[in-house]
Amino acid sequence: MAIRTAVNRALTAITALPTAAALVDGNLTLLTTATASSSATLDFTSSIDSTYDSYLFKFYDIHPATNEAYFSFQVDTGTNTNYNIAVTSTAFDAYNYESGGTPALTYRTGNDQAQGTAFQRVTSSGGSDNDQNFAGTIHLYDPSSATFVKHFMCTSNTTSHDDSTANSNYAGYFNTTTALTRVQFKMSSGNIDAGVVKMYGIGDKQS
Repeated sequence: MAIRTAVNRALTAITALPTAAALVDGNLTLLTTATASSSATLDFTSSIDSTYDSYLFKFYDIHPATNEAYFSFQVDTGTNTNYNIAVTSTAFDAYNYESGGTPALTYRTGNDQAQGTAFQRVTSSGGSDNDQNFAGTIHLYDPSSATFVKHFMCTSNTTSHDDSTANSNYAGYFNTTTALTRVQFKMSSGNIDAGVVKMYGIGDKQS
């Protein structure tokens, strides 16, 4: 988030407080909340437009109905609802086991895509035990651009099916210059048993 300071950095010289409009850069504005309850998908089909330069999705307590499933997402345009935009991405994990095991940091060749149209995974494979879940954030940059491809970055943490914790990092771009207006989340198999995804707009659209 942007930090505003006095030009001369002397607080005693400030004669007026900045307006709310002057402080808007970097602010998070909650736009939509989607709550899962044995849901096949969680869909965001409105409020993704040129109002904001970027959007932040935060997912909390995502609990898979199926063991060893992972959380994933795809995007689409207003005229196409198939959620099959070509994506090129990278993926790596750092993980450790409850037992102490052998912790590691590794690139996940099976989790990335090279112009693939599948849903992009954003977590490791999770467990369906009652206390196991996913949490993380996805940052989607300038989805309304009519000139450039659309970048994203994701950091997540998983309580895995093998009783490990996995910190996952995914990044890439959706290879389209058409404005994106839709985002859909789903599990790789089975339903989203429970959990919440919140969508925020970040700052104002900059001219």
